[in-house]
Amino acid sequence: MADLFTRLQAALADRYTIERELGRGGMATVYLAQDLKHHRKVAIKVLKPELAAALGPDRFLREIETAAGLNHPHILPLHDSGEAAGLLYYVMPYVEGESLRDRLSREKQCRSRARLRMP
Repeated sequence: MADLFTRLQAALADRYTIERELGRGGMATVYLAQDLKHHRKVAIKVLKPELAAALGPDRFLREIETAAGLNHPHILPLHDSGEAAGLLYYVMPYVEGESLRDRLSREKQCRSRARLRMP
C-alpha cells in the first residue's frame, strides 16, 4: 500500500497539490497544499488510516463539525472537508510562521502581550 502522502496526492490531485508534511499528532497528519481552484496555500489535516480502522472516524468527524460551526476573527475557518480514497480530511487556511509548540520550546514561556498578538 502506498504511503499516506502518496495516497493523498493521488486522491486530491484534481483540487489540491500536496507539497509537504507540516506536522503530525496522535490522530492526524497535516500537509501544506496549494488549492488549485482558489490559488491559495492551505493546510490539509488527514485522519490517520490506522486510527480510523481501529477506533472509527467519529471523533475526527466531530472535530470537523465543530470547526465548521465556529465563527470568530481569531479562529481559522474551515474551507473544505471530505473523504477521498478512504481518507478523511479537512482543509483550513495555511498560516506562515512557526508553530506554537516551536515557539514555546524556543522561549520556554510566552509573555502575556506576546500571547495576545499571536495570529
